[in-house]
Amino acid sequence: MNEIHVIGIGDDGAAGLFPAQVERIERAELLIGGERHLAFFPDFAGETYTITGKLTTLVERLQQEQAARRNVVVLASGDPMFYGIGAYLAQKVPGLVVHPHLSSIQLAFARAGLGWQDAHIDSLHGKSIKGLAQRLDGKPKVALLTDDTNTPASIAAYLLHFGMTEYRMIVAENLGGEGELLRAFDDLQEVAAHEFSPLNVVLLLHKRGADIPRWTLGIEDDEFSQRKPDKGLITKREVRVLSLSELNLRPDSTLWDIGTCTASVSVEAAKLAPNGQIYAIEKNEADLANAEQNARKFRTDLHLHHGKAPEHLEAWPDPDAVFIGGSGGEMAEVLRICSERLRPHGRIVLNAATIETLYEATQTFTKLGMTFRVTLLQTARSKPILHMTRFEGLNPIYIITAWNTPDAPEQKEGDA
Repeated sequence: MNEIHVIGIGDDGAAGLFPAQVERIERAELLIGGERHLAFFPDFAGETYTITGKLTTLVERLQQEQAARRNVVVLASGDPMFYGIGAYLAQKVPGLVVHPHLSSIQLAFARAGLGWQDAHIDSLHGKSIKGLAQRLDGKPKVALLTDDTNTPASIAAYLLHFGMTEYRMIVAENLGGEGELLRAFDDLQEVAAHEFSPLNVVLLLHKRGADIPRWTLGIEDDEFSQRKPDKGLITKREVRVLSLSELNLRPDSTLWDIGTCTASVSVEAAKLAPNGQIYAIEKNEADLANAEQNARKFRTDLHLHHGKAPEHLEAWPDPDAVFIGGSGGEMAEVLRICSERLRPHGRIVLNAATIETLYEATQTFTKLGMTFRVTLLQTARSKPILHMTRFEGLNPIYIITAWNTPDAPEQKEGDA
């Protein structure tokens, strides 16, 4: 039968394959793979095709071969359906048959003598390391696929930047091959002094008894670095928690934080959307410095920008949610841009401390055809006085939530 087969292969080449898989490769009319994969079969008698460019070119070739009813085998590393080309090809070429091999993650944990059913797995292969901190924070067992840029040394330096010293690192190199090597480092600073094979997997494990900081929703205000002597320029915890609820974030949401100040909202948003992206802008350099310090402390890798909105917004990806703590006098233009760029089912949440700001915001949302609601939050905190307790009120805040709704009914005066 003429079929296209994708066969996973390890660093031990043909020696690690089942006899039936070797036979299928030998009978193929066309053998496809990377240079390293094809080198395992120097005596192959048929036609070969080296994968060097875009996968779309490979798909076109496979579709042509399928139409010609030729026997084709594609070689791929490890398990082709685990961060490999198998899943992509299966979507484009119907009837593809996949033969998985042991994945590098499986081998790494096996060599380390560790179970991996509870591991957090992430790939940095061909990707930016940006955002890794919030994805890993609190995970006791992690496996990372690396590349020439995201090496064990660069990963260790990145973790140290965010104070994640609770991890020890195991680097598994050339798994399944002759040069297989497993090295363990109890101190991340030691990793920088070593060189590693390009073919490696990184395991991160919490040290026994390590003091690991834990933060839950509603971080105390005093935990954040704030501008002094004007301490207090921060979205208060009660307002922050309700605003975050209104933003309706998902684990993979993209958030714009305009007028981030201390980045308290951005920090907590990154905890709620660890697989997403947080873009924040602040015009005051002193506040931005505090924002950067808070991002490091709370292990949140934010995209922080110095400027005044709508600067930088054109370069940011479309948002699922927008939080506006301050618009720098450009509210109408900022809201227009946010409304136009907002993804379907997205929300804009604006905090207003004055009725003038409330009026301008609601009038602008109405002109933009957005649906909105307003919550007036008035709260107080207990404060000791001698041997008794009194309450001290916080400034009232209007929390305005707006969204684009197709054919939404017109906002009536007084609905706010």
